[in-house]
Amino acid sequence: MKKHLFAAVAAVSLCAAVPAFAQNIAVVNGKPVPKARVDVLASQLAKSGRPVTPDLNDQLKEEVIAREVFMQEAQKRGLDASEDFRNQMELARQTVLIRELFADYQKKNPVTDDEVKSEYDKFVAANGGKEYRARHILVETEPEARKIIADLKKGQKFEDIAKKQSKDPGSGAQGGDLDWGNANSYVPEFSQALVKLNKGQTTQEPVKTQFGYHVIRLDDVRQAQLPKLEDIKPQIVQQLQQQKLAKFQQDLRTAAKVE
Repeated sequence: MKKHLFAAVAAVSLCAAVPAFAQNIAVVNGKPVPKARVDVLASQLAKSGRPVTPDLNDQLKEEVIAREVFMQEAQKRGLDASEDFRNQMELARQTVLIRELFADYQKKNPVTDDEVKSEYDKFVAANGGKEYRARHILVETEPEARKIIADLKKGQKFEDIAKKQSKDPGSGAQGGDLDWGNANSYVPEFSQALVKLNKGQTTQEPVKTQFGYHVIRLDDVRQAQLPKLEDIKPQIVQQLQQQKLAKFQQDLRTAAKVE
């Protein structure tokens, strides 16, 4: 347990500032160990979603004391004077400072409800309208596709042929079923052929795409079943936060004079 706690908070503690007047939790070899160290670690764990219970707080205290003991021993051996140590400390300092920069930016540039609504409207525009429940059989050559169309006219079942002959391993095993999908989710040639079909119809000519030749059957049509805004708002907010932060990072990189 202690090892896990150490790993979870090590980066935070490296650069934690401790007020000189802080209450001490212990004195190790004559050196006070301020309570602020425990408070910082507890705060970081809380931010990560882990509840800080009294038992966990006691473990944090023990961890802080143990690390003070180990740190003093490392200093006695002069390990803090090595170049490798200094380099690692600089990297740790950079990591914490950069994280604070990004957190500060996100705090001062929150995603607004208008931005969320605008993104949702784009999603609806791109995915709204009709959805199609289709099946297809994919083969490599046009003659193969034409023979399948002829076999279907003779009464053979679409699902059986798909399972035996379709080169699409995903849908083939399901009798060619592609489930519900927006027409725009398919390649243009496939989509154009699909939307021309009426419910229950099968293409009478092979449909050529980059994947091969398709025989397509339209099983059903319905209006798109889209999630409500409130149901996907958290995902939209997260996506917009990432986009804003990425732009902030890129703007800083572009504006920097690098020689």
